[in-house]
Amino acid sequence: MAVLNAAYNAWNAGASLRKSRQRNKRFAYGDQWGDVSADMSGNVVTDWQRYSVNGASPVTNNLIRNLVRTVVGRYRAQEIDKEAPVVKNLKTIAEDNELPELDSRSLEEFLVSGCCVQRVDTEAVAGVKRTVVEMVNPNRFFINAMHDVRSWDCEIVGQLHDLSIARLLQRVACGSRRKAQWVRHLYTDNAEERTHAYAQSIGADTQSATSFWHPSEPGKCRAIEVWTLESREVTLRHNRRTAQLTVEPTTQRKADDSPDVHWDIITTWHCRWFTPMGDLLAEWDSPYGHRGHPYAMKFYPLIDGEVHSFVEGVIDQQKHVNRMVTMLDQIMASCAKGVLLYPETALPDGFSWTDVRRVWSSTGGILPYSPQMGTEKPEQISANATDVGAYDMVRLQMQLLEEVSGVSGALQGKSPAGINSAGLYQAQAENASMAMTDIYSTFSSFRRKRDALLAAL
Repeated sequence: MAVLNAAYNAWNAGASLRKSRQRNKRFAYGDQWGDVSADMSGNVVTDWQRYSVNGASPVTNNLIRNLVRTVVGRYRAQEIDKEAPVVKNLKTIAEDNELPELDSRSLEEFLVSGCCVQRVDTEAVAGVKRTVVEMVNPNRFFINAMHDVRSWDCEIVGQLHDLSIARLLQRVACGSRRKAQWVRHLYTDNAEERTHAYAQSIGADTQSATSFWHPSEPGKCRAIEVWTLESREVTLRHNRRTAQLTVEPTTQRKADDSPDVHWDIITTWHCRWFTPMGDLLAEWDSPYGHRGHPYAMKFYPLIDGEVHSFVEGVIDQQKHVNRMVTMLDQIMASCAKGVLLYPETALPDGFSWTDVRRVWSSTGGILPYSPQMGTEKPEQISANATDVGAYDMVRLQMQLLEEVSGVSGALQGKSPAGINSAGLYQAQAENASMAMTDIYSTFSSFRRKRDALLAAL
C-alpha cells in the first residue's frame, strides 16, 4: 500500500505538466480559443465566447503547426544522430517496431509537451520472444520530482495501463491458471465499489483523479505498473578456488566470520503491478541485463524540476496574431455592410420592416420608393476601413514568432527577399538550423539512451 500510495503522489506531482501539455496540444493542433479568463462582468469565459459575444467570428491561423512540421521535417530529412551505439540486430528491431516513425512522433511529442517516453521490453508471441518498443503517453506516465537532467535521481517510475482482461492475464498470470482465475475475479467482483473505497482510504480525491483509478475506455481493466529503486542487505561470497563472486540475500542466521564473506547493501529496481483496488497482482526484480527499469525518457528543458516546451514559448505570439486577424476581419465586415437609413414615412404600402430588410439584403432586390415633398429618401451609410496599424502589428507578431521559436523563414524554405546567391541562401539556412541544434542534440541523447536499453536486454 505504501508503494501504491507513493505512485499516486508521484502522479499528483505531475498534474501541472499534464495541464501544460494539454494546453500546448490545443494550440499545436488548432484549438486556440480555449483559454479562460474573466470578462468585464466577472464571469469566467473562454476567448471564443468573449469575441463571439461582441459579434466577431474568431479566426484561427495555426502558425505553430507549421513550426512543428518544419522541425520534424528537418529531422526526417537528415540523419541527426550519427553516434548511436551499435546494437545487435538493431536493423531488425527497427523494422519490427518501425523506429523511424516512432522517433518522429516522439520528437513531435517532445516539441509539444517537452517530454518523450518510450518503453523497451520483451514479450513472447506464439512462443517466440521479441523486442518491443512502445511510446508512452505522458498522460499515463508518472515519476518522482527530479532535478537531474540525466534522470539519475529517479526513484519511482511507472505508468497506467488500460488492457483487455486477456492481455492483463498474459502479463501477470505467470503461467498459473489458478492465479489467472483469481485476477479475473478481482476485476469482476464489485470492482467499482472497491476502487472507490480504496481511494478514499488513502485520502485520494476520486473526483479529480478518476484518470488514475479508472480506465479511460469501457471494457478495459486498469492496472498500475510501478518500478521502485530499493535497497537490500546482501552477503558477498568469494570462492577463491573458482574465482567467483556470488551475491546472496542476507538471512538472520549467525554471522559468518570467514574473510571471504562480506556484508553489503545494494540497490535494485523492483517492479509491481497493482489493481486500482489495492491488490498486488505480481512483482519481480528487474530481469533486464541493465538491471534497471524499462523506460527511456527525456524532459526538455528540466530547470528546477519544471518543463517548458518549444510550443509553450510561442503561444503568446500565436494568440496575438489570431486577435489581430479577427479584429481586421471584424473591421472589414462592418465597413462593407454599412447601415441603411430608411425614413418611416417612405415605407411603401403593404411592406413591413421585415420585407425591407429581406429585399435590401438580397442581390438584385428592388425596393419600391415613392418620393414625396418633404420626405427624405433612403440612404446607405458606409465608411472606409481606418488604418489603425493592425496590418503592421500582424507582420510584427509573425516576425516575433520566428524569432522566439528560432525557426526562421530560411529554415522553412521560404523564398528570400531580393536577389541573393544560392550560396548565401544556403548559409542562411545553415545558420538558422543552429537554433535547433540544442533540441536535436537533446533528442539524440534520448535515442542513445533508448538504444542502450535495447543493447542490454
